[in-house]
Amino acid sequence: MSARTADAVVIGGGVLGAAILFELASRGLDVVLLERGLPNRQGSGTTAGNLHIQAIHAERPDQGVPVDTEQLVPFQAEAHRLWDGLGERLGTPVDVAVKGGLTVAETEGQLTLLREKAVWERRAGIPTEVLTGLEARQLVPALGTSVIGATWCSWDGWANNLVVTPAYLAAARRAGAAVVVNSPVHAIERSGDGWTVRSATTDVSTPVVIDAAGPWLDRVARMAGIELDLAPLAIQMLETVRAEPRLEHLVQHIGEGLSVKQVATGSVVIGGGWPAQRLDLEGVSPVSQASVDGNVEQVRRVLPGLSGLRLTRAWAGPLAATPDEMPVVGRVSDVPGFHVVGGTYAFTFSPVWARAVADDVTGSTAVLDVGAFSPDRLLTHTTIGG
Repeated sequence: MSARTADAVVIGGGVLGAAILFELASRGLDVVLLERGLPNRQGSGTTAGNLHIQAIHAERPDQGVPVDTEQLVPFQAEAHRLWDGLGERLGTPVDVAVKGGLTVAETEGQLTLLREKAVWERRAGIPTEVLTGLEARQLVPALGTSVIGATWCSWDGWANNLVVTPAYLAAARRAGAAVVVNSPVHAIERSGDGWTVRSATTDVSTPVVIDAAGPWLDRVARMAGIELDLAPLAIQMLETVRAEPRLEHLVQHIGEGLSVKQVATGSVVIGGGWPAQRLDLEGVSPVSQASVDGNVEQVRRVLPGLSGLRLTRAWAGPLAATPDEMPVVGRVSDVPGFHVVGGTYAFTFSPVWARAVADDVTGSTAVLDVGAFSPDRLLTHTTIGG
């Protein structure tokens, strides 16, 4: 068992943990990342990798409350700016494909939501256009006649989720960070004015702990005496056989859980947050056939131009979620040096949240105020005071 000190410890080797590690290391801090297994193998490695710069759909299937999409719009605009230069900043390509995207509506109520969100987005500097159903089908011929309107945003796209996290980790290592894998954390203890984080292979003394453990956020926080009201779950993705180009842009639905794109290999990747059969944080979450059928039926209705493509696989991945379906970003006020980062659409927001955490840790001026996403709103109990 080794022991060392660090300026900060990041727990979790997904895209958020990797991005935070890089941000802190690039500012000259001595940072250690502890990952329970291998990086990018859980939520970050199973996501669709979409970059949702338009307002996202308010609800996915089985979701308890709608997302406050208006509140997230300024952060989505900032996400576009940060993703745009990410490969250059990391010193390696991250396979970002900014192809533009449509958010579609099939009812008058959904069309009203599209028009409302277009106002919010243009106010935030996002170039959103409202289209009729006919105009949307002229842009994306695969769309069906059930689509009565859409918003078009040239900033929408996706990134290769299997490339982004390793690129962040490699850049962080070059900046002097340490990445410790196969080292699950089993204790987080108060030690003087700081913490001792104990894992399977090393103990690290540090003034700052950053919990970026995805669906394990609450478990990690509990080790530090912090009880958070979180709601982790597993959602699933589908992929088709490779086909000739049929869909150039990202397509998502304003009122239902649906996102569809055709990637460079020719496969069509289908998501939207449909739930898996159950969440299994000790193994692999099993796929729900009912969710597969529901997701496929959506595609047949909204994008009949993709009909006939055979599915090749379906998979599920764990997701950190909160009861109010909003992100969690920031320090726990009554617990010195303990930060929690995660929640909805973490892949899209990863560079934004990483910078926000790094600004807080280093005392830098924040670009955007993330106070509304504080973990304090989820705090049910703590055994440690300031």
